[in-house]
Amino acid sequence: MVVAFDEMKGLNGGGVRPAYAELNRWLSEVPRDVLDYRRKEAELLFRRIGITFAVYGEAEAQERLIPFDVIPRILSAAEWRIVETGLKQRVKAINLFIKDIYNAREILRAGVVPADLIFRNPAFRPEMSGQKVPHDIYVHVAGIDIVRVDAETFYVLEDNARTPSGVSYMLENREIMLRLFPELFSRHRIAPVENYPDELLATLKSVAPSSSSSDPTVVLLTPGVYNSAYYEHSFLADKLGVELVEGRDLFVKDDIVFMRTTQGPQRIDVIYRRIDDDYLDPLTFRPDSSLGLPGMMSAYQAGNVTLANAVGTGIADDKAVYSFMPQIVKFYLGEEPILKNVPTWRCREEDHLAHVLDNLHELVVKEVHGSGGYGMLIGPMASKVAIEQFRAKLKTAPKNFIAQPTLSLSTCPTCVDEGVAPRHVDLRPFVLTGRERTCIVPGGLTRVALKDGSLVVNSSQGGGTKDTWVLDE
Repeated sequence: MVVAFDEMKGLNGGGVRPAYAELNRWLSEVPRDVLDYRRKEAELLFRRIGITFAVYGEAEAQERLIPFDVIPRILSAAEWRIVETGLKQRVKAINLFIKDIYNAREILRAGVVPADLIFRNPAFRPEMSGQKVPHDIYVHVAGIDIVRVDAETFYVLEDNARTPSGVSYMLENREIMLRLFPELFSRHRIAPVENYPDELLATLKSVAPSSSSSDPTVVLLTPGVYNSAYYEHSFLADKLGVELVEGRDLFVKDDIVFMRTTQGPQRIDVIYRRIDDDYLDPLTFRPDSSLGLPGMMSAYQAGNVTLANAVGTGIADDKAVYSFMPQIVKFYLGEEPILKNVPTWRCREEDHLAHVLDNLHELVVKEVHGSGGYGMLIGPMASKVAIEQFRAKLKTAPKNFIAQPTLSLSTCPTCVDEGVAPRHVDLRPFVLTGRERTCIVPGGLTRVALKDGSLVVNSSQGGGTKDTWVLDE
């Protein structure tokens, strides 16, 4: 069995790592009942604030609290520099890739990425072919999921370039920790995350169409109160100081988007949309959608409004496309990727499929468009029945799946019922790309698998979250 790298104590408990020295001292001093009391207090605060997410697939959607762990995850300034530099490189390459596949398609002509993987992909939007987007930026907000396996090695687990969520939890986690553990903060110099809303608003305003006024009007477009991430939509609109709107609050006239207000129509320059492509405009995509805005795409294609993120960015979320990211980075930037990709077998290819079928008990198998930890097989932890069921799925529709080795994700100290124990974690930093610069607030959303031995960190699968501290030098 592979031993996981513990971010506080290193491999095999070889001694407390410097970034965790002060936290380790504090944990040795604080009584267990104090930690338990703060845990309950944190849960009460989250419940009072109303931070919930919806769980679907049950008898009906249920609102739940995401469990919050009161022990922070800590990264040194040097570790963060590696992550930050790697993220900027990756998101720059993703933006160039998306621009290319909707325009010149040089990477397809060069044979680096198979054309059928793009053109037959449900996330590919032919409507975007030849479409110019303001300032050539497609992914304004990216959420890149990262794991680590040792002191130096960080892997990207997946890219989220469509409508990444979770930043509200990053911000609320920090606020709760500041309230509950001021004495622990006083022992550290921690880089702030509270400026994220200001950075996001500046990013969105910077990508407004050139025809906009000097102070562009931004709105946040939500599917409405029944969406699982509605709390985040309302939270962010409030923090940004912009209107939270639904499709019915807007209208299009002469290829310009307007918002209905009590003072009359107001022109909208930038729409931070949290609605999937399919539902954006019933005149272009799904005609039965009541969530979007009829005529939005005509205003977009006329260059009169910016959509963040751009239509068609979901192609970069595809897990088979993910497998080509090292080649994508090299093709557009001429550089080696700073952040590693997890080795990936594309089941759409016969030799890859044969390998996967022979080694299902050792691999993690994922749907290429899956999310939330659903529709996946973790071979080493799966029953023989589950493995055989997946084998049948793979033989029936191999192009829908990829497979990867089971990584030994790093662990962090976590407050659980039995006390403080290591639990596996990942990290989702949020990368903002504007007209002039790319910005990443130091840290991100750390998700933690609260069940002993579990590698599934998603909240929908019983995972929780932690505050993520990046130490200032």
